Amino acid sequence: MCDTVLEINNLCVDFTSKNNTCHAVKNLSLVLERGKTLGIVGESGSGKSVSVLSIMRLLSGRKVRCKGNIFFYEEGKKVDLLNLSEKQMQFYRGNRIGMIFQEPMTSLNPSMRCGKQVEELISLHLRLNKTKAKQKTIELFQEVLLPDPLKIYNLYPHEISGGQKQRVIIAMAIACNPDILIADEPTTALDVTVQKVILELMQSLQQKYGMSIIFITHDLGVVSQIADDILVMYKGEVVEAGEMNDIFAHPTHAYTQGLLACRVPTDIRPVRLHTISDFLQKENSDDPFLQEIVPAEKYKKQIELLTATSPILKVRHLNKHYPLPKKAFKNRTYFSAVDDVSFEVYEGETLGLVGESGCGKTTLGRSLLRLIEPSSGSVVYKNTDICTLSASRLQRFRKEVQIIFQDPYSSLNPRYTIGNAIMEPMKLHGILNNDAQRKQYALDLLQRVSLEEKHFYCYPHEFSGGQRQRICIARALAVNPKFIICDESVSALDVSVQAQVLNLLNELKKEFRLTYIFISHDLSVVKYMSHRIIVMKNGCIQELNEADELYANPKTDYTKQLIAAIPQIKGIH
Repeated sequence: MCDTVLEINNLCVDFTSKNNTCHAVKNLSLVLERGKTLGIVGESGSGKSVSVLSIMRLLSGRKVRCKGNIFFYEEGKKVDLLNLSEKQMQFYRGNRIGMIFQEPMTSLNPSMRCGKQVEELISLHLRLNKTKAKQKTIELFQEVLLPDPLKIYNLYPHEISGGQKQRVIIAMAIACNPDILIADEPTTALDVTVQKVILELMQSLQQKYGMSIIFITHDLGVVSQIADDILVMYKGEVVEAGEMNDIFAHPTHAYTQGLLACRVPTDIRPVRLHTISDFLQKENSDDPFLQEIVPAEKYKKQIELLTATSPILKVRHLNKHYPLPKKAFKNRTYFSAVDDVSFEVYEGETLGLVGESGCGKTTLGRSLLRLIEPSSGSVVYKNTDICTLSASRLQRFRKEVQIIFQDPYSSLNPRYTIGNAIMEPMKLHGILNNDAQRKQYALDLLQRVSLEEKHFYCYPHEFSGGQRQRICIARALAVNPKFIICDESVSALDVSVQAQVLNLLNELKKEFRLTYIFISHDLSVVKYMSHRIIVMKNGCIQELNEADELYANPKTDYTKQLIAAIPQIKGIH
C-alpha cells in the first residue's frame, strides 16, 4: 500500500494590485501518494504552475497571499510548509522536494558551467567537500544519460542542446534523493523524440529511488505516458480528478472532454479541429469529427490536382555552410546546416517540413527568403531565381512571400502598438493609398484572426501567446502575400490554442488562396496540415512523400522513430 507523502487542503493563492485581485488558485485539494505520479493538466493560466510554486514556497512578496494547508509527511508526522520560516523551508526545498522548471535555459545560470551549478546544490545540502561533490555530479550526469559527463561538466548552458539542458536540470533536482519531484512542463518545447527519452528517464529514476512525482503539462497525450492519477484544472479550480484510465475513458467535465478532443488526430483528417469553446459552449454534437472527415480518396485527388500544375517554387541543390573555428596549421572546416536540398512546392499546396531541432528546418526556411544568404544553389519563385535578385527586387519578392516566425514574443516590437506593427509592412510595400485605409484594413485583419478593434491600440505584452501568434498571422497577411512560411508557429502553444491557430491557418488558406511551407518538429501536426511532407535530418532530406502515405508506410528508420515518439492516449488517436 502506498502512503501519503503530500497533502494539500483548500489552497488559495491570490495576486493583488491597487485596483484588482486575481484568484489564481481557488480551494485546491489533493493527495500525493508515495511512489506514485500525479499529473496536473490544464491550459496556460489555469493555475498549475502557481500551485506547485506554492509547494516550493517560491511565491513571495506583499502582493501574493496564500491560504490553506500544504502538509509534507515525514517519519510519521506532517509538517505544514506554509507555516515554516524561510530558513526552515530551505531544508525541504531542493533537499526533500526537487523541481524541474519549465524552461531549462532560464533555469540555469548562463554564467556558470553546468557541473558547477549541480555541485553548488550538492555542497549546500549534502555538505560534501569539493572533490566528492564533483564526483557526485559526474555520477548524476551519467545517471541521467548525458553523453560524455566530464565534458558537459565543463560546458556552459548555451553550449549544449535543449534536451541536454533538461537532463542537467533533472540531475540537479534528484541530487539529494528527494521524496517528491515536481516537473513543471518539462517536455513542452522539446522534440517528440527527446520528449520520449525524458519521460522514460523520469520513470526509471522514479523506480530506482521510489520518488513521488507531480507532473504538470497541458498535453494529455504526454501525461498519459507517465501519470497514475490525473487532476484537471480550469481557471484556478479543479474540475475533475481521479485515476488516469478512468478520466481518459469517461471524462465527465466539458473542459476535460475538450482537452482530449483538441489533440490533433493521426488516424482521421477532420476539416476543422475541436476547440475548448466547442465543449464549454455546448456547441458539439455527438461526434463532430465523423461529420467533417476528408475522405482519403478525395484528399489524394486534391494532391493529384495540385501536382498536375507547374511548381510555384523550385529549390535546386541548396546549401548553407557555416565556417567552424580555424585550428592552427589546418584547413578551415565547415558545418553544413542545409546540405544539397532540392524540392518543389505547388500553388495551393501545404508542404510540411519536419525533423528534430538542429536538422536545418529553420535555416532552410529562412534561406528561401534570403533572410539567411545561401552558400550555393538556386531558389526559383515563379521563374525568377531569388538568389540573384538585387535589394530592391528582393523587397518586392518579400511582399509575395511572408514568414510567421516561431516565437511570437520576440517577433513583435514591444514599443509598437499592434496597429502599428500591422500597418508598418503595408507602408513599406505601398499597400493602399493612405493611413486611414491601412488602419481600416488592419482592423479588418484583426477581426479576421478573432481579435477585437480595441486590440489595435494595445502593446504585445498585453496579449497571451496564442493571441500574439494570431497578431503575427495578421501582420503576414497585411501585404497580401501568396506564399507563407510557417516556422514552428504552434510549437509552444497549448493544445487548445494550437487547434485554434491551425483552424485559422486552414481557413485563411482557403479564403486567400495561400500556399504554405509548414515547419514543425511534431509529425502529427505536420501530417494534419500538409499535402506532402519532407523529413529532414542533419541538413539533408531523408524522405519526401504524400502525408498519409509517409505516415502509413515510412521508408526510413528516422521517420519511423519520429512516428513512434508521438504520444498517444490508449483508445484516442
